[in-house]
Amino acid sequence: MWLAVQFVPGVKVKLLSGSNFFGFMITTQWQLFLLLGIILGLLNFFVKPILDAITFPLRIITLGLFSIITGMVILWIVDILFKELSAPFLWPLLWTTLIIWVLNHVIQKFVLKEEV
Repeated sequence: MWLAVQFVPGVKVKLLSGSNFFGFMITTQWQLFLLLGIILGLLNFFVKPILDAITFPLRIITLGLFSIITGMVILWIVDILFKELSAPFLWPLLWTTLIIWVLNHVIQKFVLKEEV
């Protein structure tokens, strides 16, 4: 998320004066990025499989490219949930989704090595 804020024009994460999460005050930018990452990860874990099951025929027709759209929807949900995050609709969401997708695959290559 931090890289997307740095490189994608239009994507902004701004710490507001009354920023809190269930009563816990968010006082620094890294806490906000950590919270956004945790929420994004939880949505990817719980909601994305449901969206993938619903959009399975579209993913087959588009040879898997529709999974980018489901990633954009998950990121859009995070944008709706947090007023601190601002990602205008189409292009910034697409580029942010691609950055997160690429970094996720790179990290998985290093962390999760294939077992023989």
